[in-house]
Amino acid sequence: MSSTRSFKGNRSNKSNDNTNALVNVGRRENNQEATDKTTTVKALPEVTALRVTNIRKTSISMPSKLDEMDDLRIDRQNGTVSKFAREESETSSSVTFSNSGSTPNGSPLGSDTEEEANDEELAKVPLQAPPRRKSRVMQPSVNEKMGNDATELSGAQSANSTITSVNSISSLLKEKLQLSLPQALRSSARRQNADYRLRAFVGILFLCVVFLVGFAHIYYNQHVLQRAYFDKFRFNKNERVMTVYSSTGAEIIAARLGEGIPPETGVYPCLPHHQRQDSVCLEWLQQTRLYLAHTKREDMHCYHVTWQSLSPYYNPKDCFDWSSKRGHWYGAGQIQNMAYPLERGRLELSPFITGDVRRHSFGNVLKRYFLNSKGATILVDPETPLYVSINANRTNDFCLQAKHDAFAYINHLTPLPQLNYTICATDNMKTLHSSMAEKSLWDGLKPDELHAVHSLLSEPVWQISPINEAAIYNYTEDVIALGFLRQGHVLLSEEWQPSPGDFVLDEDRFPSMEETINIIHRRGFRIVFSIQPFISTESVNFKDAVANRLLISERGSDPRIPALTRYKQSNSAGVLDITNNKTLPWLQAKLESLIMKYHVDSFYLDLGTAQDMPHYYKCEQPLTNPDHYKTIFTRSILGTIPVIGVSSAISRPRAPVFVSLPPFASSWKAIKTVIPTVLSYGMIGYPFIMPGAVGGDVALPMSDNNPDNDFEVDLPDKELYIRWLQLSTFLPVIRFTHLPSKYSDESVLEIAKRLTTLRQKTVTPLLKKYANETLDTGLPIIRPLWMLDPADPACHVVVDEFSVGEELIVAPVLYSGSRQREVYLPAGVWRDGIDGSLRKGSRWIHNYRVAEDKIAYFVKMPDNTRF
Repeated sequence: MSSTRSFKGNRSNKSNDNTNALVNVGRRENNQEATDKTTTVKALPEVTALRVTNIRKTSISMPSKLDEMDDLRIDRQNGTVSKFAREESETSSSVTFSNSGSTPNGSPLGSDTEEEANDEELAKVPLQAPPRRKSRVMQPSVNEKMGNDATELSGAQSANSTITSVNSISSLLKEKLQLSLPQALRSSARRQNADYRLRAFVGILFLCVVFLVGFAHIYYNQHVLQRAYFDKFRFNKNERVMTVYSSTGAEIIAARLGEGIPPETGVYPCLPHHQRQDSVCLEWLQQTRLYLAHTKREDMHCYHVTWQSLSPYYNPKDCFDWSSKRGHWYGAGQIQNMAYPLERGRLELSPFITGDVRRHSFGNVLKRYFLNSKGATILVDPETPLYVSINANRTNDFCLQAKHDAFAYINHLTPLPQLNYTICATDNMKTLHSSMAEKSLWDGLKPDELHAVHSLLSEPVWQISPINEAAIYNYTEDVIALGFLRQGHVLLSEEWQPSPGDFVLDEDRFPSMEETINIIHRRGFRIVFSIQPFISTESVNFKDAVANRLLISERGSDPRIPALTRYKQSNSAGVLDITNNKTLPWLQAKLESLIMKYHVDSFYLDLGTAQDMPHYYKCEQPLTNPDHYKTIFTRSILGTIPVIGVSSAISRPRAPVFVSLPPFASSWKAIKTVIPTVLSYGMIGYPFIMPGAVGGDVALPMSDNNPDNDFEVDLPDKELYIRWLQLSTFLPVIRFTHLPSKYSDESVLEIAKRLTTLRQKTVTPLLKKYANETLDTGLPIIRPLWMLDPADPACHVVVDEFSVGEELIVAPVLYSGSRQREVYLPAGVWRDGIDGSLRKGSRWIHNYRVAEDKIAYFVKMPDNTRF
């Protein structure tokens, strides 16, 4: 133990001697440098030099290779490295490492204990720069000289040497920090960039995982849970998503069923006593019950959907996706703003009943039939209390809802509403529509009724507001004076009565009407009287109708009290209750009396709309829909009284009855709605239609100054009248209120002559041909272009052209001042009706020139025509 301490003490003494020697060398060198600028350094003993080297190598508290990184001093005068600079650097390094290598308890360098202490100190160093590049390798001769001179230095000079060494260490550390700091910053920046890349990668990976999970969830819900209950039919009972597919696997129908069912409501199979044969039954507890069924006919699949509400707070509602990728939709009838196709319109949820589109959502003719261009139809049961919306609340949805209310569906077949409809699908929309159309319309048709159909197609209808006998007489005389128009039918509006509901001529205004009608008959005209089911409170028949309870009563009141409403000029009128067994005989007697006395040829039924019914109506036999009234009324009258037309309908009346278009204002905006209305009516099952008056329906005021003279009229704009006349020339019935001879411009009369010739030679034969075909097939006479080429997507959206059957395409001008337009021709070869040139189909004709006295029409050429 003592020997060990002695050995350590000797090493310590030797170290101190070396330090003192280095100090003395430094002093002598300074003195000698002042005199001759030369140095003589004696080499240290070899043992001392090795010990100093060992001290530097064993010290681990400072960076390694320190002697290789020491800067060399450069002599300012000659630029050479001085010996003193190298000696001073070596001396400073030796002293520095010797002091730093000692431990707090004075342990000598090179011991195991000291090495462990140095390891601990190294761990505490906050910043350690990387080693510098070698500046110069130290020569062994310098170390030997420093070792020889160090033995001659005195101990008094050790303090100054220590200060010098400390300054050298300070400058060395400062230099090392300057070199190491930028490298540390660059290293930190690299680490930060690496961190950012790692974080970005982790973020992208997280988003990918979220996307995959979401996709898997959607795929599971949309495909796995959509059970194929029937062929080409899938239904997800949890999400209540229904999809109907074509034979090629393309989606035709996509719908969300059961809108509004609380999400927490569970779905279960129906109980055995609620199940139906050949139907799937699902029940949402205490909310609703769903029945799904399937039938197949040839290549057509039909799916029957029935909702039964189980809660007074739930009204079944299904919404169909009407986005552009689902194709285009047609049908329904006249709707507000008359969008064509239907998905271009917008309609808030409204009861599906007839009305005036200027104030209500739907027009005068409706049918619960909707057709899709991809080959699907939706047919709603007539007993469903139906509400409809189109693109409501900024959606692309078409929604059907069953809901009871206080007017449209006040009488309920079931305590709670039921929604019942059928979806049929096939690959060809024309084939599908043909299969859905009513067939054999000629069944039960009498020869005189068929003759009446042809007469309406070939002869005009002259609509007159009968002010007096002179007005009627002079009007027919003016028609004969034209010389080119056939006589046709004289249609007298309801003003022939003193008050609506009298059913007798006004003898004050028509004292010799019987003789006037005989004259009109001899001139070749037929007389048609307009009648209404409305009995004015001022009518002579009102008291009798009330006494016999022939009028619709007011719900919630004494049944003897009639429910009153307004209609046209009548501010207060009752409505005949056609469901009462006594009403029809009473009305027949009145009408037969007119026929016998005035030789009336037929009647026109002005039935109004559902919105014209009394709000709190109550019939002898409850009506599930106020529109059913006009259906019952028409069928009852047709049995015994000749009828040529009705003003409103929800089901097709039997031929020869034509259904009128609604009244149109005399404006350019109104003429643009004529074609889509005609196309819609024909497509939903009304092939025999009667358009409004040429030029629009303008009121005919009575002349107060001289009633014996011709009554004054407000004529439509001349250009509008011409363009309207051109359009009406190709429609099934042409109806006049304003004669072309009333215009002072002779060109109007000349245009009317040429159009009359065109109608008689070209149009009328086609109308009669396709009228006979309609009686067999149920297809309309006036057809949209897609019926000619259902596979052509351009034909699906053409709204200002139509075809007469499949042989003639008409493209009228519908804009004021326009002398050209765009024309689309379906597949085939077509002969231009203006210049006789041949035109190839399946393409647009841009900027097609149409003069004011011309109308663009094209006749189909045989398939083997060489172009």
